[in-house]
Amino acid sequence: MTGSLRVVVADDQALVRTGFRMILSADGIDVVAEAANGADAVDAVRRTRPDVVLMDIRMPELDGLEATRRILTGADGEPRVIILTTFDLDHYVYAALSAGASGFLLKDVTPEHLVASVRMVRAGDALLAPTITRRLVERFANRGADTAAPHRDLAALTPRELEVLRLLARGLSNAELADRLHLSEATVKTHVARILAKLRLRDRVQAVVVAYETGLVSPGGEG
Repeated sequence: MTGSLRVVVADDQALVRTGFRMILSADGIDVVAEAANGADAVDAVRRTRPDVVLMDIRMPELDGLEATRRILTGADGEPRVIILTTFDLDHYVYAALSAGASGFLLKDVTPEHLVASVRMVRAGDALLAPTITRRLVERFANRGADTAAPHRDLAALTPRELEVLRLLARGLSNAELADRLHLSEATVKTHVARILAKLRLRDRVQAVVVAYETGLVSPGGEG
């Protein structure tokens, strides 16, 4: 609803960039820069300070994964990054989520979904298509017995917060969490916000990643 929503579109295909620009501009979203490779994307973000970056994962010169890392490392007022991919189970996507991306979209996304996703991420939500993100994590998080990475201190969480995180990692929405735990949605949102703050996470996508990496939830298990 605000015309000040600023987006950078990074993709090595001019047709994709043009299409996304037209879709977003038609909905009042300002595409402040385009980039054809990761290095240009990093420069464009530093120059224009957008709210959201649509980042193709496979680009020449510097791929979208490394560009995402550079953009999200120590930047003031860092933007949200949405990864663009043609593959819904691309291991680069999981790596990008671990690097701090707020979610991902397939390039054949509908115009309506593209616009809604950019607005949702800008508002502070993760672009969490729960089942797809969970599939990514389940496929790539536990590649062996030693992959659990207790680099986050889950001991800081209360038993209720651990329960919320476990269910969140299974892909439950706030409404589903509220129903399962017999809480109000407002209370669930408070729990999620506290989890993110305590673990120093950007959004729900990172929380899902951490839940699997720490072994709180295991692929295929019922948690």
